Amino acid sequence: MDIIETEIPAVKRIVPKRFGDARGWFSETFRADALERAGIATVFVQDNQSFSAPQGTIRGLHFQIPPQPQAKLIRVLQGAILDVAVDIRPESPTYRRHVAVRLDAEGGEQLLIPHGFAHGFCTLTPDVMVAYKVDSYYSPAHDRGIRWNDPDLAIAWPVTEAQAVLSDKDRNAPCLKDAGSLF
Repeated sequence: MDIIETEIPAVKRIVPKRFGDARGWFSETFRADALERAGIATVFVQDNQSFSAPQGTIRGLHFQIPPQPQAKLIRVLQGAILDVAVDIRPESPTYRRHVAVRLDAEGGEQLLIPHGFAHGFCTLTPDVMVAYKVDSYYSPAHDRGIRWNDPDLAIAWPVTEAQAVLSDKDRNAPCLKDAGSLF
C-alpha cells in the first residue's frame, strides 16, 4: 500500500494496491506493519460502519477530546464521499486548516485522521456505506462536534445549507471559536 502525505502532513492518504483478473480484484485494506514502516504506530480497537441513504447527507464534524481522543482510518464500502479533516490543535501551524479528499468504493483509497482533528463527510451519491477504524473506544462524555459549515473554516462542501441532510446534533453544533478548549 502507498501512504501519501496531504496538504496537512499529519493526515495521510492510504492507497491499498488492488490485484485484479477476470473475476474482479483482491486488496489488503489494512496492514499494521505497513503503517508502522511509515511511522504510524496507531493501534485500532473498534470498527464502525455507517449507512447514509440520501445524497447530500453530512455527518460531522465530530471528534473526541482528551483523555479519549480518536484517530480514524476511513474507507468507503459503497458510493462516494467528500471526506474532511479539520486541524483543531491550537498550537499546530495548520490550526483551523482542513483537508478534503474524495473517497469512493471504486478506488478504495482511505484517509488516516490523527488525534486533534475534527472529521466529517458529505455523501456524493445515494446509498453510501462508510467503514472506519478508531484507536479509542467511543466515549459519550468525550464526544464533541463543531458546525459543519463554520464560516471561519471555509470548507467547500458540495451542498448548500438547504440541501444538506443533517442530524439535529450536527445542525446545532457550535462553531470552532465557540467550542471552548479542545486539545
